[in-house]
Amino acid sequence: MLLPVLAYFLVNNYVPMVGIYYAFVQFDFNTPLFRMDFVGLKNFEFLWRSGKLTELTYNTIGYNLIFIGLGNALSVTVAILVSEVKGKWFKKITQSVLFLPYFVSFVILSVIVFNIFNFEHGVLNTVLKALGADPVDVYSKPKVWILLIVLFYLWKSFGYSMVIYLAAITGIGEDYYEAAKIDGANTFQRAWHITLPMLKNTFVILLLFSLGTIMKGQFDLFYQMVGNNGLLYSTTDILDTYVYRSLKVTFDMGMATAAGVYQSLFGFTLIMVVNGIIRKINKEYALF
Repeated sequence: MLLPVLAYFLVNNYVPMVGIYYAFVQFDFNTPLFRMDFVGLKNFEFLWRSGKLTELTYNTIGYNLIFIGLGNALSVTVAILVSEVKGKWFKKITQSVLFLPYFVSFVILSVIVFNIFNFEHGVLNTVLKALGADPVDVYSKPKVWILLIVLFYLWKSFGYSMVIYLAAITGIGEDYYEAAKIDGANTFQRAWHITLPMLKNTFVILLLFSLGTIMKGQFDLFYQMVGNNGLLYSTTDILDTYVYRSLKVTFDMGMATAAGVYQSLFGFTLIMVVNGIIRKINKEYALF
């Protein structure tokens, strides 16, 4: 039964790793891979000296840290609030409404964003014109997109983590809460001293999974919202969009592969370090 799964990962995940060699050669369309001129680390050196690697790393890690921090904080908070709801039907409706944006495709999200912030016919500028104010060209303001990307990411994805935390809360024994009520603990005190400590294991596991992909940005989110708008690259360009653009626009296979290898090695090193630290603190919370 495992053979189809192993074959899938072998064909789709391990065999393509041969392409890593592109990062160390001067790419040429007319030359087979292992006959291209070997240039060593020159592709990595060019990325570093151009300053692009620093910008891409800063943007990718920065956004993911915000996603992880705010996303988990919001998910835990909402999960606790939903768990305290007494009405059965209202609780189910609330869960469904919060979880629904997760199923909205990024293509639909891009349409929503465009219709809100389009300079000529967008909802935002239509309202501003109606109020007698000057229209705003949001697509020429890089710093504004930091807030927009974070807001739309949280709107779309926090419901998924919220359901995971809610499932963990459901598994907490009622005996703890009953004992706390007898001792006079209010709702906030029960959440702080019982629910949050009980969610620590779930939080650490989700944190490790998130940190493992911290160098892998939300490509669909960034590409669909920003596209090829060069005016916004300073604050919205991440490693994934740079690799995609290198392959599609400049056809620089060596540079794109070098960025991808750097991305993978950085992420692997990070998760090993964080997992080692957690294992020293408490082995039960470590992945391995």
